[in-house]
Amino acid sequence: MFAPIDPAIRVRGLSRAFGHQTVLSDIALDIQSSEIFGLLGPSGSGKTTLVKMIAGIDEGTSGDVVMLGTKLPNLSMMERIGYMAQSDALYAELTAKENLDFFAALFGLKGAIKKTRTAYVMELVGLGEHMNGIVASYSGGMKRRLSLAIALLHDPRILILDEPTVGIDPLLRKSIWSELEKLSRQGTTILITTHVMDEAEKCHRLGLIREGRLIAVGSPEALKQETGSFTIEEAFLHYGGAAR
Repeated sequence: MFAPIDPAIRVRGLSRAFGHQTVLSDIALDIQSSEIFGLLGPSGSGKTTLVKMIAGIDEGTSGDVVMLGTKLPNLSMMERIGYMAQSDALYAELTAKENLDFFAALFGLKGAIKKTRTAYVMELVGLGEHMNGIVASYSGGMKRRLSLAIALLHDPRILILDEPTVGIDPLLRKSIWSELEKLSRQGTTILITTHVMDEAEKCHRLGLIREGRLIAVGSPEALKQETGSFTIEEAFLHYGGAAR
């Protein structure tokens, strides 16, 4: 489906250690333009550390990340990346609109464009009627949805989402995934971490990560076929067991 040339994201020999503990080991990965690529693995497997380095927020102990032809970290790339962290980075004492205004200013959005994008992302995440609500009064799921709206606000070329649908109800989750698929068709490259198996099935390709190592990469169907599995969960367990 995707040509193996000029990937949107290229990772080579990426490792990360904290003191004597290695949390990522020699990761090599290409993610193509307009691809929805999922990182699937249990808590503590290294998914969040990896996406932080790919987003240019953290640096590896060794190895390289190149995005859209530019080696990271590089501040000039920040306006082209939409990043949603696992922990919400919101100003709780402000309203949702004030949070959006703050981030819009960081990305240089003004006037009609800012107004249009703000309305669009808030409707997308189902918070259009809560624009003037104080974030401290939001539920956990609403805060996740606002974080996703902020990541999408500036229409980034690369969208990096760390467990974006945790705490979001199934109906809205389906709507968000429909929009992610639309963005992909329009050329946005999406990297998403998840431990939800039905979400993993929606990705064009998956990287299975366990104990800081990338143990398999392929489309959901290919991974299942290669292991004789009926589900992605069975395939993951197969690769995980084989890696021991």
